[in-house]
Amino acid sequence: MPATCTQVKFMAEIEVTDIYKSFRDVQAVRGISFDIAAGEFVALLGPNGAGKTTTVEMMEGLRRPDSGQILLRGKNWQRHERELRRIIGLSLQETRFAEKLTVCETLRLFAGFYDLGDERVREVTELTGLESKRRALVGTLSGGQRQRLALAVALLNSPQILFLDEPTTGLDPHSRLDLWNILRTLKREGRTTLILTTHYMEEAESLCDRIIIIDEGRILRSGDLATLLDGDGARNLDELFIKLTGKRLTEIPAQL
Repeated sequence: MPATCTQVKFMAEIEVTDIYKSFRDVQAVRGISFDIAAGEFVALLGPNGAGKTTTVEMMEGLRRPDSGQILLRGKNWQRHERELRRIIGLSLQETRFAEKLTVCETLRLFAGFYDLGDERVREVTELTGLESKRRALVGTLSGGQRQRLALAVALLNSPQILFLDEPTTGLDPHSRLDLWNILRTLKREGRTTLILTTHYMEEAESLCDRIIIIDEGRILRSGDLATLLDGDGARNLDELFIKLTGKRLTEIPAQL
């Protein structure tokens, strides 16, 4: 009997299929589809109002799509919410913590939600460069230190999938570089899939394997930087975005 080969279907870490989302008369997301492989770092790039934050919130289980499907490791939020909460980490734009707790107390509080002990608190404190601030009150932290604390909380459960929504907005260049270096360490380790929303072209270029450009609720282009720029005569992502939409990345004030 001749040997036969069994074809194994590739399963993406994240599968987003034809999702739509509207708010009253505003259609925020209009048929977006993409897959993300395990360990891949992907940026969603677009201006405020493009639909990228709404897309990520649906992937995080914070909103339900009106139609379409989202699978994380082959599971959906409707049937597997508890399971999925244990494998994701997320840091939102407006992450806030109790001002009168110390950094260490804050991390211990969130570690308790996952039945984690002080050893994991120590590990994420070191990873995010907060050792010298362990006993500092949250209310005394700088903007960059607060963002590092938010990232430390998001990393406590060693997430397989990490969502970061504009994590460096408003930070000075030094604090932004500090955060980038933390994410580069995660990327080298290869155990985390990252979905990053950002306005900063250099952030997407520096950190991510692939960039998905979104505007008006639709995907305009997707690929690595060389692929995106090839054939359009654009020197950078900002020029490409202007060619595609006639707008700059920071032009639209309303956020969706």
